Order: sequence, then C-alpha cells, then structure tokens
Amino acid sequence: MKLPIRFTVAILAVLWAFSAVEAARPMMTVSQLTAEWQRAKEYTKEYLDAMPEDGVGFKPTPEIRSFAEQMLHLANANYNFGAVASGKTNPMQGKKMEEMAEFKTKAALTKAVLDSYDFMIDAVKGMTDAQLGEMVKMGPREMSREVVLAKAFEHQTHHRGQCTIYIRMKGVKPPNEKLF
Repeated sequence: MKLPIRFTVAILAVLWAFSAVEAARPMMTVSQLTAEWQRAKEYTKEYLDAMPEDGVGFKPTPEIRSFAEQMLHLANANYNFGAVASGKTNPMQGKKMEEMAEFKTKAALTKAVLDSYDFMIDAVKGMTDAQLGEMVKMGPREMSREVVLAKAFEHQTHHRGQCTIYIRMKGVKPPNEKLF
C-alpha cells in the first residue's frame, strides 16, 4: 500500500511542477509583441499626422493636457515601461517630456513620440520569450515583464484614445480604428 501512495505523491509533485512552469509561460511571444508595438506606432503616427500644426498646443479645457502634452505623456511612459520591462537604460529618465519646450512643434512632437515607440520596440526585440515570464519590480509592485508591457500598451492606447476628441474638436476626422 505504501508504494502506490508514494507514487501518487510523486506524480502530483511532477504535475504541480509542470503547472508552475506553465503558469510562468507568457501568453504572447516576442515576435507577437513586436508586431503589436509596431502597429501601435503606426496608428499613433496617424493621429499625429491628422492633427493640424495649429492643433498641437490645443487644450479642450484649460485644466487638462494639450494634444502635445498627451502625446508626450504617452511617450514618457513608453520609455519608463520599456526600461522596466527590458532592463535597458531609460534615455528620458528624470525628464518630464510634456513640459519640454523643444517638443512643442508638430515635427519635433512627432519625432519624440515615434522615438519612444522605437525604444519600446527595441526593448521588446531584445528579450526572449522566456524572459517575458520573469518577474520585475515596478515601483512597489512585482509583475512579469509581459504584464509590464501589457500595462504599457494599455496606457498608450488610453492616451491616444483621448486625443480622438482633440482631433474632432479641431474639425478633423480621426484615424479609423486599427486593430490589425
């Protein structure tokens, strides 16, 4: 009777170990994430292109960010999240891009925002699929690199979406949805 109980315990231990490995396996691959971030970059560029030059500093109300500030906030976060997820040095560390005067023209704004996507895309490309499941600290929280990238994607989507209203208020039709 002792042999079957030991055998059962051993089988359960092996199954538990495999389930722990499976739980750490990321839902997406580096290749998939790279493609998603490339799509997000292209979509954000469509938003930047749609806003007329005179709309870059536009604020729907005085107490909220301008179009440029929304986009620069998005860019700053791309750098922050990308650095945490990849371990790469954040070239904008300690800078608040939305307050930097050199990014207030349409051309400079576009370059700054697209550069942040390039940083993120390079950060993702520099990882392996296995690394996506590794845990990292983001502030007081611990999460997988993949979750950091998911939070980053959600953040940029949110702020790009806010810019839809800004573009409409300037009398321009915003870009069509780009899910794929």
